[in-house]
Amino acid sequence: MRCLDSTFLIDAAKGRPNAEAKAKALVAAGERLALPAPVLAEVMVGAHYRGGTYHRRMVEFLGNIEVLETTADIAMEAGEIGAELMKRGYAAGTVDLIVAATAKRNAAILLTRDTAFANMPGLAVENY
Repeated sequence: MRCLDSTFLIDAAKGRPNAEAKAKALVAAGERLALPAPVLAEVMVGAHYRGGTYHRRMVEFLGNIEVLETTADIAMEAGEIGAELMKRGYAAGTVDLIVAATAKRNAAILLTRDTAFANMPGLAVENY
């Protein structure tokens, strides 16, 4: 399963070739696609703000993607990841920690271009 980060979804909605090509390849391969609930909120803020074609593209793209809920276990995992990062001298925002914990708890590969995820312990990350 690929867990989609907001960077990927935004790039795909904007029609950026690398994201569009990756999306087509994943769909063609029958890859299960999902996104953490906080990512849905992040991308829909921008979609509602921009409106028009961008909003329609985002809603259309999200229509077939599973949304992964944030649970107490995921929140606990996010706290553990955040503390470990702090010990290593890194910082991460709460949403990024929840995204990472969601991917990790669901044994998914996080698809992103955000380099901040590379430092997160135990997280499988794929850049595009």
